[in-house]
Amino acid sequence: MARRRAAVSRRTRGPRVGLALAGGGPLGAVYEIGALAALQEALPGLHFNALDGYVGVSAGAIVAAGLANGITPRQLASAFVEPDSDSPDRIEPQLFFQPAWSEFTQRLAKLPLHAAQAAWRYAVQRRSAMASLEALGQVLPAGLFSSDALEQRLREILSRPGRSNDFRALATRLVIVATELDSGRAVPFGANGHDAVPISVAAAASAALPGLFPPVMIDGRAFVDGALKKTLHASVLLDQGVDLLFCLNALVPFEAGKRHKPQINHGHAPPIPQLVEGGLPVVMSQAFRSLIHSRLELGMKGYESSHPGVDIVLLEPEQHDREMFLANIFSVSQRVRVAEHAYQSTRRRLRSQRSHIAERLSRHGLQLDHAALDDPHRVLVAPPVRRAQDTVRRLEDALNDLEQILLRRGVAAQPR
Repeated sequence: MARRRAAVSRRTRGPRVGLALAGGGPLGAVYEIGALAALQEALPGLHFNALDGYVGVSAGAIVAAGLANGITPRQLASAFVEPDSDSPDRIEPQLFFQPAWSEFTQRLAKLPLHAAQAAWRYAVQRRSAMASLEALGQVLPAGLFSSDALEQRLREILSRPGRSNDFRALATRLVIVATELDSGRAVPFGANGHDAVPISVAAAASAALPGLFPPVMIDGRAFVDGALKKTLHASVLLDQGVDLLFCLNALVPFEAGKRHKPQINHGHAPPIPQLVEGGLPVVMSQAFRSLIHSRLELGMKGYESSHPGVDIVLLEPEQHDREMFLANIFSVSQRVRVAEHAYQSTRRRLRSQRSHIAERLSRHGLQLDHAALDDPHRVLVAPPVRRAQDTVRRLEDALNDLEQILLRRGVAAQPR
């Protein structure tokens, strides 16, 4: 606790800066790592390992735990993204998908009893087949994949020298939100009264998406994905009095069937005229993203009203970003490509809105590194794009930035 109080005391002399990370599974983690690497390069005066507070949900909880423990965005990329990395902190996405054998075994052991109950209801009590089969619902596993391997790996990483798996020992405030299953209540692990739980356990609970992962038991209570209540839980940091808050969200609904500006998608993502053509997986993905994002938009409007003096910078994919929507994050090659795409698209976003973003950052004594943003050779993990392509993109970024300036001054931009 002494370390945390001393660190907070030092930072209170300047603007207080926080970071809120949403979920999104392995895809969300990869996007956030790429975006954070771009942000760190563009803001050399701000260290994303020494902010005044972090709040993470689901996969964002894992990224936030790493940052709060001094693992830089570039080191996270090496650990989570690069397939040939020799990083001692390697986290393979396969850790998210270890079969829940213990859950299967426990449920299977209940099958004879519940099968007999179903037969009794049908044959003796003359209930309908559907009503009788309801007894078998308790035999179905509460999740398909176990969180145990992921939690154990996180515990190993956070227990290395100079790091801590204890919220109370960190030099900065870290909050990981999970949802208590029996009450539907969001619990902020790391906050006062909820900071005795190991960080790795809290992160595993926050990432336990119902249906995919069984609830994580903490002190006899069952916890699941923290995104069930809110997408970001940014209010955790806003209520602590931060002056500037960066928010990252990977999941946005896709806008299909229209012509859009060129994207940094390496030419791999085909056009999508109508999402229904993609079948059930694409339809369900769009529905889930729409639900998540509608709550985020509602929350952002609420934050503007409840905390009008705070500057909030939200970074997320464009709604016509085919690369992010179609990505198969379980492919090693696509994992690398998505991280590079997130890195380059965030740099592009910062360039195209640099005047607006620079104005907001300047209120907190921060400046964009324009030379780093305009450097065409900067990459995260992929080879550089062709110089001619980058020249066209930089021209488009300058035009977008000019358009933003004109709009803020009340001058209608002429169509290009």
